[in-house]
Amino acid sequence: MRPRKAETRNLPPRMYQWTRKRKSGKDWIAYYYLDLTGKAIPLGKDLDLARIKWAELEAKEKPLDLRTMKGIFDRYIRDIVSKKAPRTQKDNLAEIKQLRPMFDSAPIDSITPATIAGYRDARTAKVRANREIATLSHIFNIAREWGLTTKENPCQGVRKNKETPRDYYANDVVWDAVYKKAAQELKDAMDLAYLTGQRPADVLVMRKDDVEGKYLGVQQNKTHKKLRIQMTDGDEANSLGLLIAKMAERNAQHICSYLIVSARGKRMTAKMLRDRWDKAREKAKKEADEIGDTLLVEKIGSFQFRDIRPKAASEILDVGDASLLLGHTKGDITERVYRRIGAIAKPSK
Repeated sequence: MRPRKAETRNLPPRMYQWTRKRKSGKDWIAYYYLDLTGKAIPLGKDLDLARIKWAELEAKEKPLDLRTMKGIFDRYIRDIVSKKAPRTQKDNLAEIKQLRPMFDSAPIDSITPATIAGYRDARTAKVRANREIATLSHIFNIAREWGLTTKENPCQGVRKNKETPRDYYANDVVWDAVYKKAAQELKDAMDLAYLTGQRPADVLVMRKDDVEGKYLGVQQNKTHKKLRIQMTDGDEANSLGLLIAKMAERNAQHICSYLIVSARGKRMTAKMLRDRWDKAREKAKKEADEIGDTLLVEKIGSFQFRDIRPKAASEILDVGDASLLLGHTKGDITERVYRRIGAIAKPSK
């Protein structure tokens, strides 16, 4: 039997690593199995799949770390989560952290639909449970692609907890109360979010060079949907065009390339936005409390920056136009989730 090199001593018996240096300088690595006759059997370039093939050739069970969910979670984080958008990475890591206590030590082939349903029922955070099960379902599908199981995805067919979409609508009284107390950069962010109907994360990364002629170009981080939002009506600047012109004039002395900048010329981060939002909202609540309007205090307290997107969708008369601005491929999502005021109706007489 060939002697082991130092870097391959952690491999199972008769399994070897073949390394070649590419022209690019990177190493090309593959694995093979040396049988009793001295014949080299290729195992492929994926170490986990190579170990599974090794176990089959040796007539042994798969390595424990490839049978239990802990190893599968680890590989999913390394190979799949790491390639997703930053916000999705954060969400997936939080979801997997919640799943681990129940599933880490479980062999993948032992998990059944009843197991998933039990997890769903035991979770007190019902909406979060739905997201966690959705992530777990994707992990099972990827594990099937990796050859770590041949079983059907146990998440399929398991009922989700009922979800009620957020139904908060910020009317003009609430909007004006917060807007009056906002710093100028927060006012800019509110106006830009309302006129473009985009998510907070997408509003914060809008840049001066996104303005292309008569359009503001947008690529949504969540869906990668591309939009060109009109900045003119005919030859005249519309509300968005006027807003961006005012922002450009106000921030002319700053070299920052982003549209929304602080008074010091720094790009507005999510934390900076949240801090300014919280301060403006607290000031608005205090003013409403001083005049004894407890209902307004409650409404202001419930107002979140993310509610600006559905406010924009609700105040566009044509649902098709609203759906187009929000970047939805299906109008029913706009209607069901984002339009938060009732249809216009005529009185009986």
